[in-house]
Amino acid sequence: MDILSSYNIIIAVSVTIIVSFLFNGLSKKTNVPAVLMLIIFGVGLQYLLKYLNVDNINFLPILEVLGIVGLIMIVLEAALELELKKEKLIPILKSMGIAIIGLIASAWVAALILYQFIPEMTMQSAWLYATPLSILSSAIIIPSVLGLKESKKEFHIYESTFSDIIGIMMFYFLTGKLDPAEDSGVVGFSLNLIVTIVISLIASYLIILIFQKIKSQVKLFLLIAVLLLLYAVGKKMHLSSLIIILIFGLVIANMKLFFKGKLKKYLHFEKAHHIYHELHTITAETAFVVRTFFFVVFGITIVVSSLFNVNVAMISMLIIASIYIIRYILLRLFIGKDIIPQLFIAPRGLITVLLFYAIPKEAEIATFEPGILLFVIIGTSLIMTGAMIYDKKRNSTAIKTASNKKVETVRWKAPSIDDTKS
Repeated sequence: MDILSSYNIIIAVSVTIIVSFLFNGLSKKTNVPAVLMLIIFGVGLQYLLKYLNVDNINFLPILEVLGIVGLIMIVLEAALELELKKEKLIPILKSMGIAIIGLIASAWVAALILYQFIPEMTMQSAWLYATPLSILSSAIIIPSVLGLKESKKEFHIYESTFSDIIGIMMFYFLTGKLDPAEDSGVVGFSLNLIVTIVISLIASYLIILIFQKIKSQVKLFLLIAVLLLLYAVGKKMHLSSLIIILIFGLVIANMKLFFKGKLKKYLHFEKAHHIYHELHTITAETAFVVRTFFFVVFGITIVVSSLFNVNVAMISMLIIASIYIIRYILLRLFIGKDIIPQLFIAPRGLITVLLFYAIPKEAEIATFEPGILLFVIIGTSLIMTGAMIYDKKRNSTAIKTASNKKVETVRWKAPSIDDTKS
């Protein structure tokens, strides 16, 4: 019997999606990230495949494709949630500042740790390995913070989105430094960014204006195909492709802001808003499926034994400690004292893994243990889980206390005249 038959693959895919859906429900009740459950599920499948003697499959190309599509879907999903209003300008800038400073500071400290403790590690390679470890995972954060109060939820959506995009740009800027032919310096990088933004805005306007006129009912996957094409072509042209996705999401989510003055007459708001609504739904669904298979496949490919390496544990714990020390300083400076659970919501995930596999051959260090990657992902996810559970209990206790005080106030009444006479 062929284990990898078509029907067995269909069964495996279906079961994985069902299990992921159940994990999402369990995550909402326990605050344990569904991503963590998917990785553990993937590790379980790894041992099952070994038992069935089907452990010679090369999953890395699948992982890379899933990672790229997942990255696009997650950034688009996040961009569709962002409302650009005057009253939100300060929270957006504050989140961006924390994301940028936190990313650079965390990468710098992590690079020093890797350079110090890993043999053969050069400082240039250390920065490349440290950057993925310093990027927040919007794939984990956005679904996990939906229960927080509005201001905190928005902060995490903005921060994780900026961390993703700026972190990826920083990574590819560093990889460009490896090849003198591609290294255009800070000026070239800035020009590249400006060109990308201009192209993104033009493409976004054209897509909305064209797609609002398409009468076919099957145009959403066509729209996603166009976005994937723009991303891939942008990469070939060495543009910051993720900016294209982000700006399109921002434009379609804030159409009234971008279509003002003379442009307003070209926008059929009801039709365009219908596209936005359906795109929002299909993006969330696609991101869920891609995220599911990415982390399951990642779980299948990881070497679990590396987690029990003392050197891996020591380096990972130093990196994790540096993440929260830097985060504590930044949050106290920018936000103040109310930094729970924000302080501990700093998980690493999809982009960390994706960029790790994108490190160029000439920068790869044979002595680097991939277990560090897994250790940091699991460690930061567990810390976030603990913080979310604590915050949930704290809020529940506060609500009960307020409720009891209200009941006591209602029950209490002023003494009557007869009572005072007696």
